[in-house]
Amino acid sequence: MRPGTELQQPLFHGSDWSFDLLQRVYDAVAQVAYEDLHLDTYTNQLEIISAEQMLDAYSSIGMPLMYRHWSYGKRFLREEQLYRGGHIGLAYELVINSDPCICYLMEGNTAALQTLVIAHAAFGHNHFFKNNQLFRQWTDASAILTYLDFAKSFVRQCEERHGVAAVERVLDASHALMDQGVFRYRRPGRLSAEREKARERERVAHAERTFNDLWRTLPSFAFKSASGETGAADQFAEEENILYFIEKNSPILEPWQKEIIRIVRFLAQYFYPQRQTKMMNEGCATFVHYTIMNLLFERGLLEEGHMLEIIKSHSEVIFQPAFNDPRYGGLNPYALGFEMMRDIQRICTQPTPEDREWFPDIAGKGEWRDVLLEAWASHRDESFVRQFLSPSLIRKMRLFALVDDASDSYVEVTAIHDDRGYEAVRSALADSYDVTAHQPDIQVIGADLAGDRCLRLRHSIRNGVMLQEESRDATLRHLATLWGYEVRLTGIDGRNGETVYEQSTKAAPESS
Repeated sequence: MRPGTELQQPLFHGSDWSFDLLQRVYDAVAQVAYEDLHLDTYTNQLEIISAEQMLDAYSSIGMPLMYRHWSYGKRFLREEQLYRGGHIGLAYELVINSDPCICYLMEGNTAALQTLVIAHAAFGHNHFFKNNQLFRQWTDASAILTYLDFAKSFVRQCEERHGVAAVERVLDASHALMDQGVFRYRRPGRLSAEREKARERERVAHAERTFNDLWRTLPSFAFKSASGETGAADQFAEEENILYFIEKNSPILEPWQKEIIRIVRFLAQYFYPQRQTKMMNEGCATFVHYTIMNLLFERGLLEEGHMLEIIKSHSEVIFQPAFNDPRYGGLNPYALGFEMMRDIQRICTQPTPEDREWFPDIAGKGEWRDVLLEAWASHRDESFVRQFLSPSLIRKMRLFALVDDASDSYVEVTAIHDDRGYEAVRSALADSYDVTAHQPDIQVIGADLAGDRCLRLRHSIRNGVMLQEESRDATLRHLATLWGYEVRLTGIDGRNGETVYEQSTKAAPESS
């Protein structure tokens, strides 16, 4: 307990909670979050939901508003069967990156758990969403809810006008290509439901003014370019965002179909920062709730029994199974993120000579809050590990590097606990969190709109790892569905520029 801090009466007794109690808990947690941790958050909106509503939120990728699609119903049934059968549990909370920040709390939580998840979600995740530079650059928390309302309404109108099957055909192909529907290196446009509704009204009015069914009866003719050459290929700059390119240039898509693609790629862009910051985001929220709970307990606001319940839940969250444990599935992002942030706190306040050598800028500085706030704002998982993973934590978590080549009959240990080994382990672990390194690098390199209208793409193969033929077939089928003509994919070895494979697919005719 800090000097001069007096013990106070516990916030609650027992496990039952009420809305008045939640307000008292929220106020106490907020005071610690703002005054002691210096957090900066969006306005919070807490909502209590049932298990069924939590399953529904799972199925619609955690969003409070979402258009209809068969995949969401399929996911709901799967999650419900596993939950009812006792094979999985449900999260204690769910938090939405929006302004206001929406936090769903399970109605079955005890008062102690509600205190924990308010600290975790309403302040830990909320602060990270508002301040991390990836979220600030690539998402618009103030507009996402109104945009989702527009998207849900627009898709429903399209189903009424054009039929569910026609809408699902576009959604299926767009969903399959979501990973290739984000801008990675340039800022996307800002979300605005009002602007989208205005664009929709303009498209409808334009279509009504210009539509004439007689155009359907005219014979096709060759396009002539400005130079007078028939069939001259249109030139495009290389484009990484394939859905964006198709939305703007597909020869067959109607305006409503392009708008659906636009909706899907906006959602893909919204979730892109979350994929790059999973470990940091969960580590931040876990560190925040751990620190706040301990401070509340030190000040007498939590009873010992409640603190034991909180510690049990916290321990389950950060549990890291051993490599030979049947439950092992890689590094637990909660565990690694929490341990790294606790380690930064230790380095700032109680550094060893080794820490001073590895982290001269922060070792012994004492201001661990400022270091963490800066790290949460400035890094993603890959850069955070590369910057802050310490030899001490590598030893504590028993990390080392292996190379398991399928062509060899042995497994090679390539990095152990020495100076070179620490650098190698840190670099290898950081690389594993690089999202772009684990996704195929496929870019549009050309489209001959004046000729055969073939869409040409290049797959730059890294480290000799290629897409499986079955995956290539599926990718090309979805691309051809949206493009309407032949799609050709060429695999290029990134090391020497040689062509590894070439594959093409033509659009299948629409089923009636």
